[in-house]
Amino acid sequence: MASVELFTLAYDHPDSVKLIADLQQVYVTRYGDGDVTPVDPAEFAAPLGHFAVGYVDDEPVACGGWRAHDVATDSLRTGDAEIKRMYVADAMRGRGLARVVLASLETAARAAGRKRMVLETGLRQPEAIRLYETSGYARIDNFGVYRHHPESLCFAKEI
Repeated sequence: MASVELFTLAYDHPDSVKLIADLQQVYVTRYGDGDVTPVDPAEFAAPLGHFAVGYVDDEPVACGGWRAHDVATDSLRTGDAEIKRMYVADAMRGRGLARVVLASLETAARAAGRKRMVLETGLRQPEAIRLYETSGYARIDNFGVYRHHPESLCFAKEI
């Protein structure tokens, strides 16, 4: 596993923005379009959210965040933390960085009083599905913008 240093940064910090843009390009390549889920950078600021960027040798190479959900809709519950923008740069994949980011998001959400992590991913992201399944996440009914999309998958884990 590569040694990664994680820092809490704003969702709209330049390093966050670069990694999120790279992730959006992955979505374009795999699905034909970026993720259109509405996102406000303020949602990822404490105490109702969190965003982390991982650095290896002072280069931003991984990111992820969560935002609070306090209204139960679809399969979302009051107290959920929704994971968004989990990403590891291509050159750094397969080194365990995503697991480090995921664990840090779970820790931050638990410390903020969140009860469950939830997320949406898709069939064209098998590495993400594998990460979540091997990290204790289980399928739930779909929620959000892509809840009716045939390739959308949603997961949750009690924290």
